[in-house]
Amino acid sequence: MTDKRKTPFQRRKMGTRSKLRRVNINQNATREIRPRLSVHRTNKQIYAQIIDDINGVTLASASSMEKDAKVKAGHTVEAASAVGKLIGERATKAGVKKVQFDRGGFVYHGRIKAIADGAREGGLEF
Repeated sequence: MTDKRKTPFQRRKMGTRSKLRRVNINQNATREIRPRLSVHRTNKQIYAQIIDDINGVTLASASSMEKDAKVKAGHTVEAASAVGKLIGERATKAGVKKVQFDRGGFVYHGRIKAIADGAREGGLEF
């Protein structure tokens, strides 16, 4: 499929992820390796996971469907903020302090911004 046939969302999503992966995989000795905080949202839920691209493993994950998030409805800004705090806490337990934020093509606004702010409150730096 060519770029002309892709939607603007698909082009933005692929561009963002490929740039973040290239930074980690094409590393040199002076550059710091950071895991990727990947965010996905649907109309009702929001999900976040911290991925190590070098080894291809997930270090921590959280979603609005979990009981630990303690939210009544999954499609609100408050739920996204709670998931952000939860992923921040789980990441610090896993030994991760600095991450790259992968918004996955979603505009940095609303729930995406709330999850980023919650992760910062939870102890992550990006």
